[in-house]
Amino acid sequence: MKGAITLRVATDADYAFMRALYGSTRAEEMKQFPFSEEQRERFLDQQFAAQHEHYGIHYPTCERNIVEKDGQPIGRLWIDEWRDQIRLVDVALMPEWRGRGIGSALLRDILARGVAAGKPVTIHVEAYNPALSLYQRFGFQQVDTNGMYYLMKWSPAASQVNTAS
Repeated sequence: MKGAITLRVATDADYAFMRALYGSTRAEEMKQFPFSEEQRERFLDQQFAAQHEHYGIHYPTCERNIVEKDGQPIGRLWIDEWRDQIRLVDVALMPEWRGRGIGSALLRDILARGVAAGKPVTIHVEAYNPALSLYQRFGFQQVDTNGMYYLMKWSPAASQVNTAS
């Protein structure tokens, strides 16, 4: 993979990109509903706005990063470091960048940060999210569920950062 993967702070100017990224993460799910294109886009606009507001309320101090490759936005990475854990709030890549090892590289960096801080890393993952298997390969364990989301936890005391994944 040529070119550097970098992070930069998200700004209001990234809103349209983040909305498109959000839509891409729901594309398969949206195929199940008989929405017109206009209805689908309106629904996704509402859902993205709700997510954006939820993150602002529940993670007001989180690091909001845009993932870039060669200066072009390809994803986002939101992390919130708390007193007792590092919460991976959101990580997403545009479809054409998935499966190329970028998510694994980002995850390795976050786990290394957990090791350095002596803190576990946690994430909420939808039960049907394809990335669930990635988190499991990296040693995340399910510690709770509400039926729709799993709370997954990686502990530096019980795991090693797996650089082979």
